[in-house]
Amino acid sequence: MAFNWSKKLLVAAAAALFAVSLAFAQQTFVEEGKRKVKTKITPAIPELARRMNITGKVKIEVVIAPDGHVKSSRAVGGHPVLVQTCLDAIKEWKFEPAPEETTQMVEFDFRQ
Repeated sequence: MAFNWSKKLLVAAAAALFAVSLAFAQQTFVEEGKRKVKTKITPAIPELARRMNITGKVKIEVVIAPDGHVKSSRAVGGHPVLVQTCLDAIKEWKFEPAPEETTQMVEFDFRQ
């Protein structure tokens, strides 16, 4: 009987952990600028951030070349554990072409 109870407890704990990880995985991004994103990569949530329940916003300034590729990016704000994953993801983004180089802000929101 004790084995059955502990097995049920283990299954319930695993289900709760899975639900929390799904809730933590919710993230949004906001673009502040004129150029629209054609292709975007969602930043992976670092395991350390997941374990420590780190949430918050990361703000990235992006310089976009006329052909739409990301020329450079830099973090303007955010938790250091979350910043690098955003920088890695955003350098893979592609924006719509424009006549000249532009700079705009992108904000990622990691929340539970």
